[in-house]
Amino acid sequence: MPLLDSTVGVTASTSRGKCDVTCRSRVIPGRDGGAERMCRSVDGMTTRRAVVTGASSGIGEAAVRALRAGGWDVVGVARRADRLEALDAEVGSVSFAADLTSPADVDALAEHLASTGDLHALVHVAGGARGTDRVEDGVADDWRWMFEVNVLSAQRVTAAVLPLLRASIAEGGHADTLFVTSTAAQTAYPSGSGYNAAKAGESMLARALRLELNGEPIRVTEVAPGIVFTEEFTLNRLGGDQAAAEKVYEGVADPLTAGDVADVIAYALNAPGHVNLDLVTMRPVAQSAQHLLARGPLRPRV
Repeated sequence: MPLLDSTVGVTASTSRGKCDVTCRSRVIPGRDGGAERMCRSVDGMTTRRAVVTGASSGIGEAAVRALRAGGWDVVGVARRADRLEALDAEVGSVSFAADLTSPADVDALAEHLASTGDLHALVHVAGGARGTDRVEDGVADDWRWMFEVNVLSAQRVTAAVLPLLRASIAEGGHADTLFVTSTAAQTAYPSGSGYNAAKAGESMLARALRLELNGEPIRVTEVAPGIVFTEEFTLNRLGGDQAAAEKVYEGVADPLTAGDVADVIAYALNAPGHVNLDLVTMRPVAQSAQHLLARGPLRPRV
C-alpha cells in the first residue's frame, strides 16, 4: 500500500543518524544509571515517532493531532487514503494507507516503518462495533467482523511492530504500546454482547502482553473510554441510521470527545519512562456507570 505525503513533516530517527540532533542528560535522583538521555532535533521537536491506527477519523485522528502538537513524528494508518492525505497536509503527519484485517497490508506497514526510521510507540485505536442485537439474535458475520477489527488486528499489528520497538530502544530509553478499548470491555450491557466480547478480547490481549513484556522497557497502556461523541462510531454501529445515532447522545451533558481521549493518550505517552498507566477508565460525569447515564442538565441536589 502507498506511503502518503512522505516529505511532509518528517523528523528522522536520531539513533540511526538520519538528522542532526542535540542531546542532553537529565539526572533522575535515585534511578539506576543516574541520567536519562534526551535528544531533540535541531528545530526543538522531540524525535520520538508513533504509529497511530484508525487515524482517518474519531479518536485516532484526534490522537494524531495531539501527538503532532506535542512534537512527535506520527505515522497515521487507516484504509481511507484521502482522509489521511488531508490530515497529513494539515498537521504534518506521514500516513500509510492499510487495511489492518489484511496480513499483507500489515506486513507492508511494518516494512515501511522499518525503512523510514525508529519507532517508539504503537497507539492502536482501530476497531468498531456493528449492531445492537441480543445474543439470541446475533448476526454471526457482525460478530466475526468485530472480532477481526478489534482483536485480530491488534494482535497482527502488535506482533509486526514489537521488533521495531525493541530495535529503537536497544541502546537505551523506553517504548510504548497503547490500546484504546472501551468500558464495554469491563461491563456487559443488553444488546451489546458482540461488542462486549470483542473489546474484552482486546483488553485481555493488552493485559497478557504487559505480563509477557515484563523485564523489558516497553510500557503497555489501556485507555477505556465510556460514551464518546464522534462523527462515525455510533452511526456505523447503527447501520447509518442518523436519527437513531443522535438519540444515543440526546440530552447527555457533555459526552466525551475524541479530543478528550487523545489528551489522555498523549499524557500516557509523555509520562516519565518509568511510569506505566496500566488502565485508564474515563467517562463523562453524566455517565456514572455503563448502565447509568444522566440525561439533562447536571445540577447539585438541593
